[in-house]
Amino acid sequence: MRSFQRNFSVSPSCPLLPLQLPSPMETHVWFVLPDEFKSVSLLNQYMELLSPCEKENVLTMRGDQLQKRALLARALVRTTIARYQINNHVVDPRSLKFRKNIHGKPELVWKSDDGQCPSPLHFNISHTSSLIACGVTVNSPIGIDVEEKQRKIKNNILAFARRYFSLYEVEHLSMISDSEVQRQEFVKLWTLKEAYVKALGRGFSAAPFKTFTIRVKDATNSGASEVAVESSDHPESLTNNWQFGLFELASSHYASICMEKDKTSDVAMRVPMRLTVRKTIPFVEDICISGTDAVVPIAGLIKQV
Repeated sequence: MRSFQRNFSVSPSCPLLPLQLPSPMETHVWFVLPDEFKSVSLLNQYMELLSPCEKENVLTMRGDQLQKRALLARALVRTTIARYQINNHVVDPRSLKFRKNIHGKPELVWKSDDGQCPSPLHFNISHTSSLIACGVTVNSPIGIDVEEKQRKIKNNILAFARRYFSLYEVEHLSMISDSEVQRQEFVKLWTLKEAYVKALGRGFSAAPFKTFTIRVKDATNSGASEVAVESSDHPESLTNNWQFGLFELASSHYASICMEKDKTSDVAMRVPMRLTVRKTIPFVEDICISGTDAVVPIAGLIKQV
């Protein structure tokens, strides 16, 4: 998009809504729908928020749609984080600095009066061609993954699952006789595994999907089914310090969140993940959709706020 390279000043018609940081065991999810962004001038405003390196990465993408999605992803991260006041500071989205850990996961660099220090705010981003989402937590690593509900699997689902999933997960899928239900369960399971790997901050190569198993326990009296992760090498060992939430988003996607439980509380306690979801067009409008039919919990202990 050559027009992105023109210089525009950032003069938003609607300022970013300032928010308090999420509380312990709370996740804020912000998402955009790329097809809703038609204004070239607005896209150029977003471009001015990016660092020189980010701008270069966007402009080297092949094709207008890829450039647009890359731009929206970076703009979503910057405008989302800038809404939160850390240490009573109001943040300019252009001033934010990022770094990557040894496995390539982006992290926020925060400057205090004493210099650079780890930020209490954690974030993670996921995108498809039709939806881009950013999850935010405080003092808790987070991973988020979104997949289109109608995602097509080119290969035979079970053959594909045998390459990447644990034996238990493959057996679970093989017991589903309806091919469409099997495909849906595969996509849901994929989002849960992807979110866990991203929360670990290691990436797929450092934490292959086959090395762990996701188990969705039967629903409790409250109607909520818990999600647990176990090591494939030690199947008797369930990892209790991670909390999962799986839900349907905007009627079109499955979304999974994995966050580390609050270290100050008993990891065995069944404390729901507090979830707030907003659809946004940064500088134009923000809509809270928590508690509506646009956010439908599927698995995990989730309390919408």
